[in-house]
Amino acid sequence: MEYLSIKGAREHNLKDINVKIPRNKFTVITGLSGSGKSSLAFDTIYAEGQRRYVESLSAYARQFLGMMEKPDLDQIDGLSPAISIDQKSASKNPRSTVGTITEIYDYLRLLFARVGQPHCPKCGRAISRQTIGQIIKRVAEMPRNAKIMIITPVIRDRKGEHSHVLTEIKKAGYVRLRIDGKFYEITDEINLDKNKKHTIEVIVDRLRIDSDTAKKKKSRLANSLETALELGNGVVTIRDLDRKKEILFSEHFSCKYCDVDLPEINPRNFSFNSPHGACLKCTGLGVKLEIDPESVVPNPRLTLAEGAVRPWSRSHNGQSWYMRIIEQLGKKHGFSLHEPFLKLSKEAKEIIFYGSGSETVTVEGINRMGHKHQFETTFEGVIPNLERRYHETSSDFMRKEIEKYMTTKICPTCKGKRLKPEILGVTLGDKSIIDVTEFTIEKLKKFFALKDGKNKYLELNEKQLKIAEQILKEIRKRLDFLMKVGLEYLTLDRPAATLAGGEAQRIRLATQIGSGLTGILYILDEPSIGLHQRDNKRLIETLKGLRDLGNTVIVVEHDE
Repeated sequence: MEYLSIKGAREHNLKDINVKIPRNKFTVITGLSGSGKSSLAFDTIYAEGQRRYVESLSAYARQFLGMMEKPDLDQIDGLSPAISIDQKSASKNPRSTVGTITEIYDYLRLLFARVGQPHCPKCGRAISRQTIGQIIKRVAEMPRNAKIMIITPVIRDRKGEHSHVLTEIKKAGYVRLRIDGKFYEITDEINLDKNKKHTIEVIVDRLRIDSDTAKKKKSRLANSLETALELGNGVVTIRDLDRKKEILFSEHFSCKYCDVDLPEINPRNFSFNSPHGACLKCTGLGVKLEIDPESVVPNPRLTLAEGAVRPWSRSHNGQSWYMRIIEQLGKKHGFSLHEPFLKLSKEAKEIIFYGSGSETVTVEGINRMGHKHQFETTFEGVIPNLERRYHETSSDFMRKEIEKYMTTKICPTCKGKRLKPEILGVTLGDKSIIDVTEFTIEKLKKFFALKDGKNKYLELNEKQLKIAEQILKEIRKRLDFLMKVGLEYLTLDRPAATLAGGEAQRIRLATQIGSGLTGILYILDEPSIGLHQRDNKRLIETLKGLRDLGNTVIVVEHDE
């Protein structure tokens, strides 16, 4: 069918409109405000396309989507599945960013997981892992006739006498040990200070690298290394006795200097929406809601008795109880309830805000029978009290009340980077995945560009480049789409909620082009809004590209 045919359209201000729109073409509907452009494109064509799609689903699926009302028209033929790209703002979800909407961040996660270089989150040294075959090969390639010692750790920096460990080592038949850097025979009298940290290593074997070592797969070297890796939980040290040098090998990502082990590097580890990668303190948001002391005491010229602590002044019963505790603490620490808050000492303010710790005071109270009682109690502090109630309460009203005293601050743990430190330590070209998302689209295109089959920023070897080739191709393709719709100034970490309607629309347009769908009816509402005239040509070329994929494109425009 060549045309999308509409007969008798009467939706809103349309008056029995009959129209034919060519399929697989780029069509613009323009006219004066109120002439019925949006009524025809969105409320008639798109609404009927969506209604027919939902109608084709099972009854179970329809109950979640809801049925749309049938537009007021007589007949419509040649209708394809319809997608509307309007100017509604993007998701308000704080976890949604330009990178996640365009799926570029998904490809970045895959790229860093496959070819990223892990670093220790404490000392910053690059760390790697090897298979047993690679370790054997590396050791076998050492200088001919080199004398080596195969050492594996069984205890690393742990307090205790470890007598049971020494007993087990003796039972296993090992005769030499290295404890805290010193060598011992298992028959020596070994007494360890239980209050100090100790490192106990077993000497698995001592041998000389000969000409046959590399050839024999099941040689003495291979057997000794396998034993050492099993005993040392995947870690072995090779000591060159001639050169007095040591090389550490690990089947895991681990740092021998800081005793830090990294998890298996997978794409999910780079997602701030997953518990595998998200910062534990801010759960991947990069910011935290914290109680603001200035909101708790908005007018420091008031005294505590006059209601300087705002949350207490809004709760009369609470104020009475807390005041009695503070009064007793004041007697101990030398401050008064009738002294302006701004004149209180730093120590007094710390006690009021953050509590007295384990220090107790005696407070006198009266029960419902009128009898006096004395209580030994600690003071929790205004800020810890509000934080506890905020997390424990199930009342939305209470949460909103406490949020009045809260402010959004950059997470002190991840510094706003959203991910765990060990994941931020995985880099490409000395950049973490979050560093890359802080680049503009234009800068990112240069960062991932290939020249003569090589990239000068990523520092990839031939093997890594082959692994990353297809991933980089997809990333560059999506960056090109964003450039074509005039969004080269955006960064991938830009929150979706801060995008203007026109920006969000053009991002969805670029995403649709990247999806490569065909046979679709796309309806756009003023995609050129907010664009400079020089960018309009690029936008039109992009829309034509969408059409050339085999889609019908209808654009509603107020300007000719």
